Amino acid sequence: MDSAELIFRHFPDLTDVQRSRFEQLGALYADWNAKINVISRKDIDCLYEHHVLHSLALARVASLRSGTRVLDVGTGGGFPGIPLAILWPDVHFRLIDSIGKKIRVVEAVRDTLGLENVEAAHENVVEEKGKFDFVVSRAVMRLDELVRLVRKNIVRGGQNALPNGLLCLKGGDVADELKPFKKSSEVWDLQNIFPEPFFETKKAIYVQI
Repeated sequence: MDSAELIFRHFPDLTDVQRSRFEQLGALYADWNAKINVISRKDIDCLYEHHVLHSLALARVASLRSGTRVLDVGTGGGFPGIPLAILWPDVHFRLIDSIGKKIRVVEAVRDTLGLENVEAAHENVVEEKGKFDFVVSRAVMRLDELVRLVRKNIVRGGQNALPNGLLCLKGGDVADELKPFKKSSEVWDLQNIFPEPFFETKKAIYVQI
């Protein structure tokens, strides 16, 4: 059964507030998905594994300090931004998507959970003028195209163990996409982090910018 227990198993040190927020995600997204199709019908039954835990994979490859600013590009219904914002309440997240109805869902989820570290905007990444430490995304476009679009938004340097840059989640063979970033990237196979079969072909990628 897909439930928040899956998250608690992999992240046992959550506070009561964090546990409560993760528990609420299932019903919240099921309710919104019935009104606005933000997650595919077949995937909504696997919300915690395919969306929440997948998003949290980034927290296993990077640790962000209080005050870090993160831009989630093409967030859809709020992934990976919402789960990461629950996990890192002292990190500021800006979630953007070019589809207005998806941002409405993000805002509703944020408000229901009381996530004061999340702001959302209906916009294309080309329009975004803000400056951030990291950009996160889940397979919204090819890596070279994404880097080209977000380079303007990433501040050089940084306060975290990883220098500022891009953190993204992708599936399948990414060797070709990574060729331009051989010296400035790192890749993690998620099957080495989470044992669930869903993660067999999934990867987390970091590109320093």
